[in-house]
Amino acid sequence: MSALIVARNRRIAKQTAKAVVCYPRTNNYSTDAPRPLKTTNLSAIKRGTGGRSSFNGIVATVFGCSGFLGRYVCNKLGKPGTQMVLPYRGDESDIMRLKVCGDLGQVLFHFYDLRDEKAIRTACKFSNVVINLVGREYETKNFKFKDVHVDGARRIARICREMGVERLIHVSALNVDPEPEGHLISGGSKFLRSKRLGEQAVFEEFPKATIIRPADIYGSEDRFLRYYAHVWRRQLRGTPLWCSGERTVKQPVYVSDVAQGIVNSVKDPDTAGKIYQAVGPKRYKLSELVDWFNRLMRKDEKWWGYLRYDMRFDPTFVFKTNLTEWISPNQPIGNLHMERLELECVTDKVLEKVPTLEDLGVQLTDMEDQVPWELRPYRASLYYDADLNEFETPAPPQTIAPRDEQRLYT
Repeated sequence: MSALIVARNRRIAKQTAKAVVCYPRTNNYSTDAPRPLKTTNLSAIKRGTGGRSSFNGIVATVFGCSGFLGRYVCNKLGKPGTQMVLPYRGDESDIMRLKVCGDLGQVLFHFYDLRDEKAIRTACKFSNVVINLVGREYETKNFKFKDVHVDGARRIARICREMGVERLIHVSALNVDPEPEGHLISGGSKFLRSKRLGEQAVFEEFPKATIIRPADIYGSEDRFLRYYAHVWRRQLRGTPLWCSGERTVKQPVYVSDVAQGIVNSVKDPDTAGKIYQAVGPKRYKLSELVDWFNRLMRKDEKWWGYLRYDMRFDPTFVFKTNLTEWISPNQPIGNLHMERLELECVTDKVLEKVPTLEDLGVQLTDMEDQVPWELRPYRASLYYDADLNEFETPAPPQTIAPRDEQRLYT
């Protein structure tokens, strides 16, 4: 028996030796040449099979991670195994929900200030991707638009270049213009002007940066749907809009689509040095959108007496907005402030030669599929258990074609 075992082991050893000799010494199964490594650091090489517990080779620093868009971006970055450095300047409770974006050791937090270059350098030290989501919709006594959108963006871009960061994604805004048209504010929106200057500053310091220009973003805890749903936005039983909303066209975009576009631009090296417009799939008149929002919230019932009228003929509403800024300058009630009213009057202009999210491979979400769920908590008589088909499902808003849009201004 022992002789048979020895003979079998000898035969297996000979077959293994032949297999080793004949086995090819290359693992390159593609016709292309092997891709050269950018670094020999073992910590930068992919590990794992995918998922939040693995590492896909990307270390991303996300400035503005605690904001509305930042939470979605961090979640989508962490899903394929991105290690994230998340700088924050507020309380620890602001970034508590971001701890679950990745497994233990995948998400690192770092306290910083936008004017502290040393803290910014520390946050970007080990990253090959930096995403700048920092922005303000209104000015405070500590931070003006120029401090955040121009000086802060320039500082981050310059430090990224000096630290050898490979990719920089900067989020700007749609309709940016160095000389915007004024509606309620003399000289136009300071927000749009500063965002345009911020783009120029980023390209001067980091020419291969990618710029994302989002339109009005809606989603959970947004400042678009909840802005119109807030009672402070109304005036008694009416909603004042510029020209009753008939001469303003909006193309809102879902927050998850914008976050997916940012993640896709990180993975695609061909997006370097380009500008992308983050807009939704359809265009609507603002009057149609506001009417639809109120129908979804059942604010147009007979007992409510809903009314939409021209803001230009109601000076008391402008006085109310200025009073709100004076009472709560750091956090306006219902997000109602003059800069927001000015942005509300601006029609979304989508440039034909500038690519959009669809060019980044994003499948856009229709408002009709998402907004009813988002506005459900604001529905009137939410405590009431309605019978089946007791309330008619509101018809979606009518879209506007480019040829019809020209008639709004004639």
